[in-house]
Amino acid sequence: MTVHFVGAGPGAADLLTLRAAAMLARADVVLYPGTYLDAEVLGHCRADAERVDTQGLDLDAIVAHLVAAHAAGRDVVRLTSGDPSLYSAVAEQTRRLDAAGVPWDVTPGVPAYAAAAALVGRELTVPEVAQSVVLTRTQAQSTAMPQTESLAAFAATRATLVLHLAITRVRELAAELVEHHGADCPVVVVFRASQPGERVLHGTLADIADQVEAAGLRQAAVILVGRALARDDVSAVESHLYSSTRVRTD
Repeated sequence: MTVHFVGAGPGAADLLTLRAAAMLARADVVLYPGTYLDAEVLGHCRADAERVDTQGLDLDAIVAHLVAAHAAGRDVVRLTSGDPSLYSAVAEQTRRLDAAGVPWDVTPGVPAYAAAAALVGRELTVPEVAQSVVLTRTQAQSTAMPQTESLAAFAATRATLVLHLAITRVRELAAELVEHHGADCPVVVVFRASQPGERVLHGTLADIADQVEAAGLRQAAVILVGRALARDDVSAVESHLYSSTRVRTD
């Protein structure tokens, strides 16, 4: 059998891919991060499937479940929040599976930042405002950030920033970003995008920390920062790809 790492999307049961839903429907064992997923996602599972909430498990315990399921000839899905390519610990888990001789594959999911942008109806790349998106996180009670990936270095580009795992440090982060983006730079914080209890905060670098602290947000939130998020027209420039003046050839 193969261990399937499957992106569960931002948490809503109807934002899984068709492939992900089909895999859950077949699985004998499903490991899932209960902290981040709406329980309705598990409605795609068979009624008799074994379900393991990983929020209290370390990587060795998680992989032990995966290896045991494989050894028993059981079809196993390891759900990750959002998309497995971001902050999912897939690298650590697959390294252990390789050492154990267990095959695996990966199915992508809708990333949380995409769900957040969709919820507020904003494109993160606006012509001549921002054409790059930086997906990053901060260091709190977590592994160290590489020295070359400082927030100040990313901010200096004035690209749209997407901050994961950063909600408990929003005041410090906002103060650090003001130098490059300006105090009036738009910020959107989305808590549990697409799930029951979702919450959206619109603000600027000057006031977003007050809003986050007043709302009591401590986890499961994505922070979007950048001029592309402005709620009025941020640029009169239109994309060259769709321009009526662009010469098109067959």
